[in-house]
Amino acid sequence: MLERLRGTAHFFDRKIGWSRLGFALSLTIIIVAVVVLYHILRDIDPEDLVDALEATDWRTLIIAGIFVAGGYITLTFYDLFALRTIGRKEIPYRIAALGGFTSYAVGHNVGASVFSGGAVRYRIYSECGLSVIDVTKICFVAGLTFWLGNVTVLGLGVLYAPQAAHAIDQLPLWCNRIFALMLIAILGAYVAWVWVKPRVIGRDGWQVTLPGGPFTLVQIAIGILDLGCCAAAMYMLVPDEPNLGFVTVAVIFVAATLLGFASHAPGGLGVFDAAMMVALWQFDKEDLLAGLLLFRLLYYIIPFVISLVILGIREFVLGSAARRIAQSTSPPLNMAGECLPEKSDVS
Repeated sequence: MLERLRGTAHFFDRKIGWSRLGFALSLTIIIVAVVVLYHILRDIDPEDLVDALEATDWRTLIIAGIFVAGGYITLTFYDLFALRTIGRKEIPYRIAALGGFTSYAVGHNVGASVFSGGAVRYRIYSECGLSVIDVTKICFVAGLTFWLGNVTVLGLGVLYAPQAAHAIDQLPLWCNRIFALMLIAILGAYVAWVWVKPRVIGRDGWQVTLPGGPFTLVQIAIGILDLGCCAAAMYMLVPDEPNLGFVTVAVIFVAATLLGFASHAPGGLGVFDAAMMVALWQFDKEDLLAGLLLFRLLYYIIPFVISLVILGIREFVLGSAARRIAQSTSPPLNMAGECLPEKSDVS
């Protein structure tokens, strides 16, 4: 059976290509989202939208900002956990925090976070002696933490509130419950698989030893905390009435985030917003759109600007240090700007 599946996968890859399928899927998601968003927003009153933005309580913004900050702090532990997993225990938390925060802040906004975030990570970790392979392993383990957290939150959330998923996929409640049970079963099987004995994936220098059972639970906890903080920030910014409950909003938020991630659009722009607008149809459109815009400001734009400032300052400091080292090790110059001979060469 396994050989048949492999044969089918190789045949599909040769004839069509997984990359083409992924591109087609991303393009389809973006097109559908744009059409849906157009139909939703064409009746939006700009004045009502401005009024909704101005009516937002500053205390609500502060609390939402605190939750966003908590989410980004949690993201730093993605990298710290990944560094410890690949055996690079000498890298301090401050470097892991720098790599985690800036890579995710840039990746969230630029899109194709695997590549853009990976490039930022390499620029930071290469200064500590890490290779391209090491950074690739970090990206893999961090991505695994992300998906374990998503599967856990989505599985438990949909099982508890299947109507939340129904708002997006329009499937019967029993279908969503079965889907949730499947996610939980897959998660449980994975935890049991890594708990039995050390699991190594990859070949040659690309091998990664997966975290064991107890550390996988730590991974899941990190992912849950990250998503919980982000969902709480979104929950603070949606209208108060009608009150749908935190779990319902959180499930819709996670599902919309995953759709945005699948589209590869920068920040899930358009896709995330369309999914949220469709699923949270109970809210006033202008009030909900105001909350979504404020969430983008807090979660995407502000961290992106901060990360660019941090990276810019870091590059300036590194460049200045490199110039000082070069000047201190270069031969002295004469008045014409030519190198003077060493003392031993002077007659």
